[in-house]
Amino acid sequence: MVSIKDVAKQAGVAISTVSKVLNGYPGVSEATKRKVEAAAKELEFVPNSIAAALSSKQAGRIALLMNLNTQTKAIDEIDMQYMAGAIQKAQEKKLDLITVFFSMLKGKTVAEVIRYFKAQSIEGIIVYGISPNDRVIWEVVEKGAFKVVLVDASYRAGTVSCIGIDHRQAQIDVARKTILENKSKKILYIAGKKNSYPGAQRLVGIEELAKELSCKLFVRYGDFSELKARNLTFQYAKSKDVIVCGSDLMAIGAMRALIEMDIFRPVCGFDGLVLMGYAGKQMNTVQQNFAGVSAAAVEELQYLLRGGEGREVVLPHTIVRMKYLDIIA
Repeated sequence: MVSIKDVAKQAGVAISTVSKVLNGYPGVSEATKRKVEAAAKELEFVPNSIAAALSSKQAGRIALLMNLNTQTKAIDEIDMQYMAGAIQKAQEKKLDLITVFFSMLKGKTVAEVIRYFKAQSIEGIIVYGISPNDRVIWEVVEKGAFKVVLVDASYRAGTVSCIGIDHRQAQIDVARKTILENKSKKILYIAGKKNSYPGAQRLVGIEELAKELSCKLFVRYGDFSELKARNLTFQYAKSKDVIVCGSDLMAIGAMRALIEMDIFRPVCGFDGLVLMGYAGKQMNTVQQNFAGVSAAAVEELQYLLRGGEGREVVLPHTIVRMKYLDIIA
């Protein structure tokens, strides 16, 4: 079997340099990388971790690639639920799993990211929180080197599935309920981020609903931030009669601002976070089962690893009214 020493000799570099290139570490010139990659390809070199997995007929390892929310001081309940659901389902399916964060891949090229995952015997990846700006990750997805499931991003190909709820319809459902219950006509819509796939779909939904109900729609971006939603509410709420938020965290910020202003405006959110029960007032929201979404993503990835074709999987959502007594243990 070809060893890393053979690759180093063929490329005319040190063994440590080969290791750096294969594992995607920085500090190696592009010319050296090309020499090492060419030598590895010519000798048909297989790293030890991959060879071990193949020889033991291991089903393959999967990776959770997560884009953590670092813009809030609140514990990110969504990411924790995603991880819990995936870990439990992977254990049931006897799949080895690792967790990787977008920040760990920052500064790496497409080739370096692919080598990083292949060096750890990764065959499939579940990607959470990808945006149009994540070009390196998108190129990795599109190259087809791994089976991929995208959570909340509408893209599919031969080796790629996407999974999530219908964000457009869910936004319509929760906003319609809130608007009709309160006979509202002037809507302040606090949207998420402009580069967010689910945020964009939610915006499409509220625009369609406002047109259908002949409501005046005023849109501002809160960037999924409780603080920004709070400030927008202070600025615009008095001239509007309902506040529709593209996330629960923003809905909490809006509600707390209304309480301080001592005025009533109905507010609805999106996500179904436990934190909603502590907001001070009951609010309608879209309840997503994040652990369930993540567990279904693991099952979908296993389907792809067994030769299935990429597809779009749409999961159900429910509209609930979050209140304190429903969440306390």
